[in-house]
Amino acid sequence: MKTALVLRHVPFEDLGLLAPLLQQRGYAVRMHEAGVGPLADHLHPEPDLLVVLGGPIGAFDDAAYPFLADTLALLRERLARRQPVLGVCLGAQLMARALGAGVAPMGHKEIGFAPLALTPGGARSVLAPLADGTPVLHWHGDQFEIPAGAEGLATTPLCPHQAFAIGTHALGLQFHLEADLSRIEQWLVGHACELAAAGVDLHALRSGAQEHGAALARVAEAVFGTWLDGIEAGAA
Repeated sequence: MKTALVLRHVPFEDLGLLAPLLQQRGYAVRMHEAGVGPLADHLHPEPDLLVVLGGPIGAFDDAAYPFLADTLALLRERLARRQPVLGVCLGAQLMARALGAGVAPMGHKEIGFAPLALTPGGARSVLAPLADGTPVLHWHGDQFEIPAGAEGLATTPLCPHQAFAIGTHALGLQFHLEADLSRIEQWLVGHACELAAAGVDLHALRSGAQEHGAALARVAEAVFGTWLDGIEAGAA
């Protein structure tokens, strides 16, 4: 059976829509709660897929969160060996940092629903289903630079680097296409302090989740399904 190792930083930023998709494709999921026990305990046997999820810490916060060093080391090793990696938000920032690219605060928050502008490469990529302007969920205050050798796939006015890919095996997404928006309330509770400090309208987030949830679930299945097709073809 194929295995997926998932690094989770907070319980509510989980696999979301990815969970049933991985199950349907025959992946056994091994969940590692970041910082709780040694990461090395979850590396044998070697997973077929690594997924690094989001969280409210910075990809450069090694001094405060020493476990990030192990995550970065694992990412460097897998990316050097061209093994499948998916990074979401913090996970994508850690991927970028592992590849030598910068990660830094933007100086503002990008929280809410807004469409992406795909680059020419993005329009040819697994993100093509988002070319119609479907708004996605953004939730971050930091941003990554596009790593050397990677292709930038999408932008927004508030954050010019929204996604990158390396071949078919590595995909980094700044936005939360994986989020199950039927559970948006967990995000609102879990990030209550950040939302209050940023003056974000909770009603707008709730209404956006209700308005776009069904469409985004279909898009997520298409995007992640196509990406998984690619890595599975590469492993054949």
